[in-house]
Amino acid sequence: MMRLKCTVSYDGTGFAGYQVQPQKRTVQGEIEAALAKIHKGQRIKIHGSGRTDAGVHAKGQVIHFDTPLNLPVTRWPIAINTSLPEDIVILSAEEMDPEFHARYDAIGKEYRYMIQLSKQRDPFLRHYAYQYSYPIDVRLMEEAANYLTGTHDFTSFCSAKAEVIDKVRIIKTIEFLDENGLLVIRFVGNGFLYNMVRILVGTLLEAGRGEREPSTFKEILEKKDRKYAGKTAPGHGLYLWEVFY
Repeated sequence: MMRLKCTVSYDGTGFAGYQVQPQKRTVQGEIEAALAKIHKGQRIKIHGSGRTDAGVHAKGQVIHFDTPLNLPVTRWPIAINTSLPEDIVILSAEEMDPEFHARYDAIGKEYRYMIQLSKQRDPFLRHYAYQYSYPIDVRLMEEAANYLTGTHDFTSFCSAKAEVIDKVRIIKTIEFLDENGLLVIRFVGNGFLYNMVRILVGTLLEAGRGEREPSTFKEILEKKDRKYAGKTAPGHGLYLWEVFY
C-alpha cells in the first residue's frame, strides 16, 4: 500500500460541505467516487485536514489516502482529475510515510475571508465574497483584532455545536488586505474551531461599523459564551487557503 497526500482546490458553491452526507453532494463523496473508478469499484476512503461547510471554498485543502495501485506519483493528479467534476481539482500529489495523517499532522492553517464592501450587488461575486453594504472603519477592526491574536480560549467564537472540549487555540496573524477592491481578512493559526473564522469575521464587522468597542473583544473572550460574540458571517466568503505541516 502507498499513502498519498494530495492538495485539493474546490469551489464550494455546489456542495453541502466537505464531509460525506447521505443523499447530498459533497467534496469527499466526489473524490471517493473518482478513486473508486480508478480502483475498479473498490472504495478508497480519503482523510481531510478538516471539514468545510456548505458553500465554503478551498484553495489548499489537504487529503490523504492509501492505494494498492503502482501508479507513478506524478500521474495521480491527472488520473483523479479525469474523473472529477469541474468544481474540484487535485493540484498535486506526493508519497508520504505510512504514518502521515492529513488532519493530525497539520501544525497550522490559513483561512481567508472575502468581503465586497458595496451597496451594489455584483452577480459575479455572489458565490465568492460576502456583499456588505454598511460603511466600516477597517482601523477599528484592526484594533479589535489585536485582542484576538495570541493564545486564547475561543469558546465565545465557535458554534455551540462544536464537539471538541479544548477550545484553546493560537491565532498568529489577523491581517486586513485590499485586493482588487475586496476586503480580505487573512487568519493564520495553529487550528480553528467549528465556525470560528466566520464568527470572528461577523464580530469584527460589527466593530468596524462602530457597534462594538474594540476593547470589548477582551471581555468577549473572557465570557466563554457564544451569545456575547456577533453574527456568523456567510460561508461563501470563506476560503481554506493553506494547511501547514
